[in-house]
Amino acid sequence: MQQQLAQGVVELGCAISLEQQHQMIAYLILLDKWNRTHNLTAIRESQKMVTHHLLDSLSIISYLKGDAILDVGTGGGVPGIPLAIACPEKSFVLVDSHGKKTRFLKHAVQTLGLLNVEVHHSRVEQLSQTHTFDVIMARAVSTLKNLLQWTQSLLKEDGRWVLMKGAYPEEELQSVVLPCQTIPIEVPGLDAQRHIVMIKLAG
Repeated sequence: MQQQLAQGVVELGCAISLEQQHQMIAYLILLDKWNRTHNLTAIRESQKMVTHHLLDSLSIISYLKGDAILDVGTGGGVPGIPLAIACPEKSFVLVDSHGKKTRFLKHAVQTLGLLNVEVHHSRVEQLSQTHTFDVIMARAVSTLKNLLQWTQSLLKEDGRWVLMKGAYPEEELQSVVLPCQTIPIEVPGLDAQRHIVMIKLAG
């Protein structure tokens, strides 16, 4: 796993230290251990975990502008945990409505010593609006229309959504009236389409 991650980081052009890579592998080991009894992810093979959980997450790192990041429907912590390890200077809030997943995340955050991560067991619509975010991100969570409706009040005026999709989401994009940009990305070792949809508030 370590060699695969190191090679993928080089291909992505990410500045990820060896210590950070070790932390990411430690996260996968924790995820695999909990997954055996809690069914947190359908990905179980170690090589696929590196590709689908770590490298897929790191592929959006250059689009995280600002310091406050919200990960909606984070599940087992993707993309939030790998990105929090890679960007210790940023603060991350991870939200999921499934208790077994947030219990794992709180354990992982404590075990890995991630001081820049908060975990909330909640639906994002119920999240307190006392904090707003520079970036709201999500992977494989609902539709673009729903995500914008649920989270618009949580985004700073100059913030952006960075939403991870597989194939080009042509039909979903028809419902988006805000300024948006769709960017194809390549993930090392992943033979599947990936797109990032970046959306900003009008004005």
